[in-house]
Amino acid sequence: MILRQLALRQGRRTLSAQSCRPWRRYLSSEVDRIEDSLQKSSQETHSIESMVNAHTKQSVPSIGNAIDATTEPGSMVEEWHLYQHMRNTIGRSGSDIMPHYKPHVLVNHPPGPAHISLELLLASQCHLGHSTSLWNPANSRYIFGVREGIHIISLEQTAAHLRRAAKIVREVCLRGGVVLFAGTRDGHERCVVKAAELAGGCHLFDRWTPGSITNGQQLLEHCRMKVVNEFDEEVPGFENQLQSMPVIKPDLVVCLNPLENFVLLRECGQNNIPTIGIIDTDADPSWVTYQIPANDDSLRSVQLVAGVLGRAGEEGQEARKKAAREGKITFRPPPHLEQPQAAAERPELEKGERVDPIEFMHGKRPQRADGAAKEEWGYGEA
Repeated sequence: MILRQLALRQGRRTLSAQSCRPWRRYLSSEVDRIEDSLQKSSQETHSIESMVNAHTKQSVPSIGNAIDATTEPGSMVEEWHLYQHMRNTIGRSGSDIMPHYKPHVLVNHPPGPAHISLELLLASQCHLGHSTSLWNPANSRYIFGVREGIHIISLEQTAAHLRRAAKIVREVCLRGGVVLFAGTRDGHERCVVKAAELAGGCHLFDRWTPGSITNGQQLLEHCRMKVVNEFDEEVPGFENQLQSMPVIKPDLVVCLNPLENFVLLRECGQNNIPTIGIIDTDADPSWVTYQIPANDDSLRSVQLVAGVLGRAGEEGQEARKKAAREGKITFRPPPHLEQPQAAAERPELEKGERVDPIEFMHGKRPQRADGAAKEEWGYGEA
């Protein structure tokens, strides 16, 4: 019994002693002496110096010798022509990086009706509407869908209505009409003035004075009026006749923000003046005659619409002046205007006789009710 306990005790000590040795050995590391480490470092330094000296002793060829050895006479010219050929052949392959957006381009160089595209409308943010809680149910035909709580305007509808409005502006300018561009929000000044300049019309970027159309004879009686010919040149001698004429009213009104110009649109409706307006999802489309469903809060969107309509008016003005140079008049002067000399020399008409002012301005003779001309008056040749 005593021997068994002694064997167990001694066996435990033996096992514990053997297991501790390798564990301590793994934690220990051998350390060289200082003299051995210095000797190894000096040997490595001498080997590096010998390698550097061996490389420096080799001769380095010059650039001119290398070119003469590797190239033949005329090879550089051939390589240059090959480079030019490859650049002309595949130089335009791949995608082109479009220039970034520049705000002044839409104002100074606006696109025309022929440049209307869905990509341009999308880049101008014309498709962004208002929150679904602010929508007008009358605009449901212009809405494409809903995304993140706002209505998305259909760009197909925007492009179609914008082209229609451009045709209307062009035809009005072709017939010598007066187009009024109105935009009273901050940032509308430059695009409104530029569109009116292109179309040869009028502009309004300040608050609309109520009654300028319905009571224009009292508010605008001191404004100067003039008579122009088919080349937009002022014709003198009509001052006496213009004193009794009513004030000029626009033939077409383009409103860029209908929500703030309800009074203007109402006066146009009372006087049968057609209107064009940008209709957002929260606006009432019945306020204007011709709607353009688009985003009226984005300055880029408003500049695009104003620029396209201004270019359309410019095309109409150019077509009218071109026809005038060919001897074709695309508009009729007011019926109550006469040539100054003819108005002073015209005698009183007899009973049953009439004078057509348009024909009278072109030298036609007065006509009786039965159509016979009065020869003795002598108003030019028939």
